[in-house]
Amino acid sequence: MFTLAEVASLSDIQPTYRILKPWWDVFMDYLAVVMLMVAIFAGTMQLTKDQVVCLPVLQSTVNSKVQPDTAGKADFTTVETTTGQEEASIGTVSFESTPTAMPNILLSRATSSQYQPTESDQELKKEQKDSSGRKTNLDFQQYVFINQMCYHLALPWYSKYFPYLVLIHTIILIVSSNFWFKYPKTCSKIEHFVSILGKCFESPWTTKALSETACEDSENKQRLTGAQSLPKYVSTSSDEGSPSASTPMITKSGFKFSADKPMIEIPSVTILDKKDGEQAKALFEKVRKFRAHVEDSDLIYKLYVGQTVIKTVKFIFILCYTANFVNTISFEHICNPKVEHLIGYTQFECTHNMAYMLKKLLISYISLICVYGFICLYTLFWLFRIPLKEYSFEKVREESSFSDIPDVKNDFAFLLHMVDQYDQLYSKRFGVFLSEVSENKLRGISLNHEWTYEKLRQHVSRNAQDKQELHLFMLSGVPDAVFDLTDLDVLKLELIPEAKITAKISQMTNLQELHLYHCPAKVEQTAFSFLRDHLRCLHVKFTDVGEIPAWVYLLKTLRELYLIGNLNSENNKMIGLESLRELRHLKILHVKSNLTKIPPNITDVAPHLTKLVIHNDGTKLVVLNSLKKMTNVAELELQNCELERIPHAIFSLSNLQELDLKSNSIRTIEEIISFQHLKRLTCLKLWHNKIVSIPSSITHIKNLESLYLSNNKLETLPAAVFSLQKLRCLDVSYNSIAVIPVEIGLLQNLQHFHITGNKVDILPKQLFKCVKLRTLSLGQNCITSIPDKVSQLLQLTYLELKGNCLDRLPATLGQCQLLRKSGLIVEDHLFDTLPSEVKEVLNQDTGIPFANGI
Repeated sequence: MFTLAEVASLSDIQPTYRILKPWWDVFMDYLAVVMLMVAIFAGTMQLTKDQVVCLPVLQSTVNSKVQPDTAGKADFTTVETTTGQEEASIGTVSFESTPTAMPNILLSRATSSQYQPTESDQELKKEQKDSSGRKTNLDFQQYVFINQMCYHLALPWYSKYFPYLVLIHTIILIVSSNFWFKYPKTCSKIEHFVSILGKCFESPWTTKALSETACEDSENKQRLTGAQSLPKYVSTSSDEGSPSASTPMITKSGFKFSADKPMIEIPSVTILDKKDGEQAKALFEKVRKFRAHVEDSDLIYKLYVGQTVIKTVKFIFILCYTANFVNTISFEHICNPKVEHLIGYTQFECTHNMAYMLKKLLISYISLICVYGFICLYTLFWLFRIPLKEYSFEKVREESSFSDIPDVKNDFAFLLHMVDQYDQLYSKRFGVFLSEVSENKLRGISLNHEWTYEKLRQHVSRNAQDKQELHLFMLSGVPDAVFDLTDLDVLKLELIPEAKITAKISQMTNLQELHLYHCPAKVEQTAFSFLRDHLRCLHVKFTDVGEIPAWVYLLKTLRELYLIGNLNSENNKMIGLESLRELRHLKILHVKSNLTKIPPNITDVAPHLTKLVIHNDGTKLVVLNSLKKMTNVAELELQNCELERIPHAIFSLSNLQELDLKSNSIRTIEEIISFQHLKRLTCLKLWHNKIVSIPSSITHIKNLESLYLSNNKLETLPAAVFSLQKLRCLDVSYNSIAVIPVEIGLLQNLQHFHITGNKVDILPKQLFKCVKLRTLSLGQNCITSIPDKVSQLLQLTYLELKGNCLDRLPATLGQCQLLRKSGLIVEDHLFDTLPSEVKEVLNQDTGIPFANGI
């Protein structure tokens, strides 16, 4: 006999193969174990208690003759028989030596199939009822003999061999389920796969990568739920999917933030040691070779399909023939052993004591085999429902920080599909070793260890726009802790060749401005989605146009784009940008390069572009015809483009409001008369040129509010300038102007007047009629005195007088209610000439900031 443990081991496989056993295989294995138990139980009962008990069927003690009836059937008649000596004893019958002698109670029967009791039989039965039991005249050995004969003759064969059939069928099913693990051409690949998979699963490198992903998900969940009360130091570890509870896991390196208050996470392990790093590199090589070897064939897939088909056919066969034998198992049987010459009886009534038990076990077996068969059918459905010879890591790419994990095929794909049915974490961990990015990321571990959250926080500063800014310079990569600075507004990455923006950037909800200086950053899909929807301003500095990341052209919500780099080749041939058509919301385009003509692709954004800035490095910008298509441009800057005249294409920009032609070589501006067609032009900047005079036609620009003519070669200001009644800001600093015309008093809306760095020696009294002046820059001139009428400038907040020939300041400065010492730019000895009460007024702090108008 087999012990239960020995039988159960027949269906057990090596524990390492369990990852390739989906739930249906495991369920079928358990069903096979139950069927084995049914077979063993039935066999044990059959060997120990199975028996047939038979009693003879009594007939009349007469000779019978068989006479055919009209229907051709046998008829029974009784004849006289010679009565011999009868010995009555309990359970024994003796016969005389006379061959013709028969027991006086023996009944003759014509056939074994039909029996009609005669009158003598009825009388005999009546006599027996009055006695203590039926007297058969058979001894014990004869009963044993008849029982054995009838067991083999009367019982159906299925009642006798049912346990053995169940055992054989179950063993065949178990072998069919596990054949692919034992077949020589497949078992080596499976063993190699399981070995590599186990090492990848337990590798500290994959544990760290998935821990980071899990922590990112946890951070996002915490941010959504608005968690407020986290411990100051939080460390996380993971044993997810670990094959044993003792599997070591590395905690996430990074720092957490809630929605309102930043929380720091201090990991217990932040860097892989040298041994773990070398093992991870070796695993990358093993996975690469195994993939090349296994993807060439689909033998494992075909073998698994074949054994599943065999099990299904086996189920149908068992069900078909077994169902027919359910009703053949009964408690009572009629036996005709044909041993009348030995026993004296021809027919026996037999009872099978195991019939009820066997029938119940058979019904149970049929139920189990039906469940087994339905699972086989489901397995076939799963095998052909989806293409199992193709496996996509799309979900892993979406959930992890490795977006370059390739899809696999054939047996490699099938094995991964099988592993997914056990635990999808295995394929997720395995996918890490299929990624080149993951391999490169190993080098970034030490970087993350060096650049911690605290160190990065120390490098955060506030820029001129009062925004939090972080500038990283010449690093091997982007530290992960950067993406934990959730309150960062501006991120600058410079000279980082292996920069990678991961999905964690999505937690930097305040980030709207990104600078990439000689940094061809790679962006994961999730990170790109975040940048595409949130980034508003992007600065890209490059040496060659090929360094501009391709994803830059797909940022559909980008509003400002700054391109700084070489867009011309050595032979001065234009290098075209990629299409800007996807930048549907781009409003500001800033190009600092060496252009000879405006790139034609800029016209892709012409319909919605409102500001175009071109800063050349001194290369002459010749072709400007593309400007005519930018009808919606409101601000145009063409700086350092070696322009000698105002381009005519500008006059077609009907929506132009501000024009800046700084740092060119413009000498004359006679074309300024054409600006009268630009009804919306309010700001004209012609500073840092070589203009020697202002034409009187400037008066036609009636809506002009700001005029910048500083750093030119002007000697006089024509009266036409002062006819611009809407003028609010006039800057003529650093010219050669000697006289301020008295017509300046006509500019009643003038708020900012800058004439620093000229040759003015007298201030006309009409200047102080411009009572709305807030900024007055008179420094570096030859002014000898300030009129007392300066007190009329009640809104004055900024007054520059430094660098003149003054010997005192008027005491009426104290009547300028908004002027304070911080807005008075003058030598200290001149400030001391003021009366003490005036100085006291000027020293008061009103908290009102001054403005210089520039």
